[in-house]
Amino acid sequence: MEDLVSVITPVYNVERLIAETMDSVLAQTDPNWELLLVEDCSTDNSVSVISAYLEEKKDPRLRLIRQPSNQGAARARNRGLREARGRYIAYLDADDLWMPEKLERQLRLMKEKQAAFSFTGYEFADADGRGLGKVVRVPETLSYRQALSNTTIFTTTVMFDTDKIPKSKLEMPEIKSEDTALWWRVLRWGYTAYGLDENLARYRRPGRSLSSNKLEAIRRIWNLYRREEGLGIAASARYFCFWAIRAVARRI
Repeated sequence: MEDLVSVITPVYNVERLIAETMDSVLAQTDPNWELLLVEDCSTDNSVSVISAYLEEKKDPRLRLIRQPSNQGAARARNRGLREARGRYIAYLDADDLWMPEKLERQLRLMKEKQAAFSFTGYEFADADGRGLGKVVRVPETLSYRQALSNTTIFTTTVMFDTDKIPKSKLEMPEIKSEDTALWWRVLRWGYTAYGLDENLARYRRPGRSLSSNKLEAIRRIWNLYRREEGLGIAASARYFCFWAIRAVARRI
């Protein structure tokens, strides 16, 4: 199907949250999607919850894909990418939520701009998925250089058009902050990321999430500048300062 969106969701130990996340996809005003739930050998009841949900809904657009062993989010997303049937690739983390018009509005933007890569605004939410009123605004476009100091591209809002970027180029590297590394790589190739400045997703912030560990986040971003992008210390420090200021501002 020409406009099918393949939504890739890595699943690991999210038994309390995954049903609500699936609900937010089923509620989309654009029905032309498939949801690939890539289960990464959870140690909780995630598989049972998903299986019961699929049995209840009996919706062929919902697909459970099970990894043979726990391999991490990057490999889970890459497995989903390989099995995706759609022209468009979208990402939705298993603890996040979409607004009902998310796919419809973002696809409209992709077509109007002839965009290969897009992202949207979003809102921080508590552990129960309730919006906290802190909405992240996004620019109309981001180039590679701009994105190095403006990491407002949030995974759960990203969409790619594989007619414009081959799937073979969209595999995430097996490193920390693999998603940001992929965005930068795509932009470095000369693509532009188009932003839709509307609140179309909710980002849960559970207290013990990876991103809540500020020191670890600092290390991850610094290593991306130095190791993945090959930037010198001075350039890395300059971009890092802009990144830190914007990261703090988003959370205030």
